[in-house]
Amino acid sequence: MLYVKAPAKINLTLDVLHKRPDNYHEIEMIMTTVDLSDRIGLKEIPSGIQIESADRFVPNDSRNLAYQAAQLLKDTFHIKSGVLISLDKKIPVAAGLAGGSSDAAATLKGLNRLWKLNLSLDELAELGAKIGSDISFCVYGGTALAKGRGEIIEELPSPPNCWVVLAKPTIGVSTADVYGAFDVTKAEHPNTDQMIQALRDKDYQSMCDHLGNALESVTLKMYPEVAQIKEQMKRFGADAVLMSGSGPTVFGLVQQEARIPRIYNGLRGFCSEVYAVRLVGDREELD
Repeated sequence: MLYVKAPAKINLTLDVLHKRPDNYHEIEMIMTTVDLSDRIGLKEIPSGIQIESADRFVPNDSRNLAYQAAQLLKDTFHIKSGVLISLDKKIPVAAGLAGGSSDAAATLKGLNRLWKLNLSLDELAELGAKIGSDISFCVYGGTALAKGRGEIIEELPSPPNCWVVLAKPTIGVSTADVYGAFDVTKAEHPNTDQMIQALRDKDYQSMCDHLGNALESVTLKMYPEVAQIKEQMKRFGADAVLMSGSGPTVFGLVQQEARIPRIYNGLRGFCSEVYAVRLVGDREELD
């Protein structure tokens, strides 16, 4: 069995610029990886694609992005053998943390090794973009500006060191519904350039000051639980708080480790899925 790590991501910024002729939205967002990962196991089998996961919310058929990644490689490179994909989930499902996308990216990277395809990260990212918007970023990992549908990736410096507290309420958020209710003329747009500058300067305070997510106000209106967690996280002492992706997970940046227990324990009273992790923010290379 070949094992590959699939880290979660958070959005430091997420801006929606306009709707495109292909009905996707033109986006501009800065993402970075955190130290919360799924573990993907890959084993060659005579034929077909099998998904194994103990998580009952994870589909074990072609709805699964890791399955789609394996199918894409099989079809593109005429691979006759099959693969058993074992998903050890640690990232909450449907949480705005790109868990499924990261699993697909890890599957692409792992099968690249298992099937000796010798593809570069750029080639894997290009393939990943055919399946889902966040997969290109997840192939590279680290910290990056993503544009277009999310497939145009520009590497950025890793953020200043800090802790991240993640809290996911026990609700699912439909990304399609959030985008459907989004009005570009009423949105609060983050300052992407200022965030890039903060990362270049390794300026923690400026990074906190320029967190922004244009979708946040839509999700908060549709799901009051998310707004409540955001308020509690601020109250318990996080330096800056934002929703990741289309939600429902909220994250708080915390520089002083001593503050973590109060924030973590306080949030556990509101939701069961709470994690205290470090920012990773550095790209992983192909083995």
